[in-house]
Amino acid sequence: MKTRLLFAAALAALVLSGCGQKDSSTAAAAAPAGPREIEITAGDTMKYSVTQIDATPGEDLKVILTNNGTQPVEVMGHNWVLLKAGTDVAAYDAAALNSKDTGYIPAALSDEVVTHIDLLGPRKSGEADFKAPMTPGDYPFLCTFPAHYQTGMKGILTVK
Repeated sequence: MKTRLLFAAALAALVLSGCGQKDSSTAAAAAPAGPREIEITAGDTMKYSVTQIDATPGEDLKVILTNNGTQPVEVMGHNWVLLKAGTDVAAYDAAALNSKDTGYIPAALSDEVVTHIDLLGPRKSGEADFKAPMTPGDYPFLCTFPAHYQTGMKGILTVK
């Protein structure tokens, strides 16, 4: 009888020792991954740290832009504007020059914009959460603050 009680107690302890524990492999697989984050910095040198982004059609993306410069926003603000494939980037940038009141994003050309991050001052960050376009191709991005595009503050999101 004593042996049966010891066996039952040992069996109960073994069974209960697994209670309350989660299988981490199942929990990790069930959790949504969320958007892929792309961190871009820009500073007083008027350059993006990332100029090429590759994505798959419909991929969830989050672009995080940080202005790590020291100049005031009125002198050296930075934004990030993703345009549709085939947009005349130079013409868009030229129109942006006259759009100071809207953060150098021309309202008349809003149909050319996929997404954007507003103008940022020093040590500020902004983000854009979006799905990559479904159509494969090259989607240009740029900073529309005056003269930044001309100095090379631009890049391409390639959907393939």
